[in-house]
Parts: sequence; structure tokens; C-alpha cells
Amino acid sequence: MQTPLGFEVLKDILHRRTAQLPDHRTESPNTRYAIQDAALGALGIFFTQSPSFLEYQRRLQHTKGYNNAQTLCGVAQIPWDNQIRTLLDPLAPSHLDPVCVEIVTGLEPHHMFDPLRVLGDQLLVALDGTTSFASQTIHCPNCLTRHLANGHTRSYHPGITPVMVCPGRPEVLALPPESIMPHDGQAKQDGAQEAGKRWLSTAAKVVAPHQVTFLGDDLSRKQPFCALALQQGLHCILTCQPDSHATLAERWAFWQANDGIAALERRRWHGRFTAVRRYRYIHDVRRRDGDDALSIHWFEITVVNAKTGAQLSHNSCITHHRLHADHVADVADAGRGRWKIANEHHNVLKTKGSHLEHNFGHGQHSLSAFLRSLNLLAFLLHTVLEWSDDQ
Repeated sequence: MQTPLGFEVLKDILHRRTAQLPDHRTESPNTRYAIQDAALGALGIFFTQSPSFLEYQRRLQHTKGYNNAQTLCGVAQIPWDNQIRTLLDPLAPSHLDPVCVEIVTGLEPHHMFDPLRVLGDQLLVALDGTTSFASQTIHCPNCLTRHLANGHTRSYHPGITPVMVCPGRPEVLALPPESIMPHDGQAKQDGAQEAGKRWLSTAAKVVAPHQVTFLGDDLSRKQPFCALALQQGLHCILTCQPDSHATLAERWAFWQANDGIAALERRRWHGRFTAVRRYRYIHDVRRRDGDDALSIHWFEITVVNAKTGAQLSHNSCITHHRLHADHVADVADAGRGRWKIANEHHNVLKTKGSHLEHNFGHGQHSLSAFLRSLNLLAFLLHTVLEWSDDQ
């Protein structure tokens, strides 16, 4: 019996979708390698976490008459590394989004999202950025630049890498990324906020059938960002320190002075000590002045060691989830799940064999961003195969 979204199913999705990648070359009878072979060959590097994968496969083909690039990834002919870079450089990383979307949406019919649901029926999506390439010597037109104190210029390729998370579970599910790069006609460099807005504008194609709560950092708490999330049908839990938002800080001080902040405590044994979790929250706080200001709810959580009194962590957030004594702890736990995008995604990709920050090829167009998307796609495949094995 075929395991839900097992290897053969995923392989079929990869083949159908990569066959649709555009071929930018002029038609010629001398064309030897397909764009699909270049994409699948590069994916094999990240899937096997072996930078020398393709050379090894050529030797295997020469001595044995077959290779794993063919049997695992379905590569008809293995291009040389420089040929792969040349073939993939003109392709926008968004061409890989349909592969990711079909894989993620294919999980729902098998109820593989069920263990991830919290706060009733919510799925949590954390949104944050990371850099996959940086150099003071290599540069392309799609690099962002930063002037350093030593007078040098640093070129880099950042991107927004959304993931589905769940408190208490170590896995995260990679969603289609959004590259941060210069755009024609704009004098100001692209940034995480604008890239996040672009991602939110298209996120409905992945998460539309579900109730979703979006998790973001302090940069995401600005009203246009929150309003766009609400327009897309997303709930929000966003980090928001009162001292970084003058209007909120003013209202927070007023409520505190007038005993308008609800509070409660919960105790939890952590194996070595008891942690005291102290929650405070306020309803219906206007985010800013003006008639169009959104009304939100604010909460904070402070964790201390019950024996020593030492503070272990502190965080405060705004949310559109209504808060009450039996619910605020669950909302706070969901908000703290945002850290999983750094711990279980970015750090894993950079330190556990995926080599996200390694320069596999930079190119003059979109190669670096396209290879990053392939790396994230390989990470998604590993996660889904692990889940399928548990079914």
C-alpha cells in the first residue's frame, strides 16, 4: 500500500512540476540537457546533502551503468556543474512555488495537519528572514548591498522563509519563500517588511482552506502589515514591546495606573525546577491615533525560576485572538512558537548538512535565490518523508 505522500508520490510531483519550468534557450538541435535535468540534478545535491553528489553519480554511471541521480531524482542526463548554473541562472525562484504548494496542500487529505492545530483549529505560520549568501567580492544585479564601517561594501541575498510550526513539536514545515531583492523603479532597497507583504498577498493559495495564525517579530506589528494579514483571513500574534510603540506604551501606562491589566500565574515543572509563568493582558487597545486605527489585544509573559526568582524569559505581543483567563496561556505558547523558525529551520539549514550559507553558485540573475529555493524544497521533502514514515 502506498504511504501517503511517500517517495514515489513526491517524485511524481517533482517530475510534473519541473517539466513546466520555462526554457529560456533558443531552440536548437544541439540542445543536450533539459532544464528539468538541471533543476533535479541541483535538487539532488541538497536532498542528499552532498556537494560532490553529481560527480559521484557520473562515476557510478560509468562503472555500474546506472546512478542514483536517475533512480532517485529521475535525471535523464547529468549536466556538469557549470552547465547547471548556466541553465538555472535566468529562472526566477518563484517557478518552484507550485512544487511546494502541491506538496503542502497534499498533506491535508491524509489529515497530516491535525497534530499541528492549536487554539481550537488554528495552524501557526511563522514568518522571518535569513541570508543565504554574503560576500565583499562577489556581486550581481539582484544583490542587496550594505556599506560597512571599514569602507567596504557587503553584497548579500536575503529572503523570507515562512514555516508552519507547532509548540511541543520539533518539526517545521517549509512554505514557499519570498526573495528580498532590488525592484525596477524603486530607489529604496527592498526589505523584510515589503517582502513579507508580498508573501502575505499570495499566501492564500497555500493556507486558504485553513484557519491560520501568523506569527511575526516586532517589525511586523505595524498597522499596514497587520491590516494586510487580516484581509487575507489570517489571525496574528506579533511581538510588540510597549517601548517600541509610543501610542501603545501610553495606553499601556494608563491601564496599568488604573488597574486595568488582568493578570494570572501558572506553574510548570521542567524536570529540574518549577517555572512560574506570569501573564498580563489588556483587551481592545488601539494601535495608533486616528479613526482607521486597528483595535488589538496585548499580553505579556514573564517566566521566572520559582526557587531563585531569576527571570528566565520575557516577551510581549499583540494579537487579534480574544484573551481570557483560560485562553491566554495557550495564546502565549503559540506566540512563543515563532522562535522555532530560527531554532528548527534556519539553524538546522545552516549547521546540519544543508549548508544554506554556502555559495553553490551565484550567477548574474537569480541563480543564488533559485538554489536557495531548491535547498528549502529539499528540507520540505525530508520533513514530509519523515511524517509519512510515521503514518
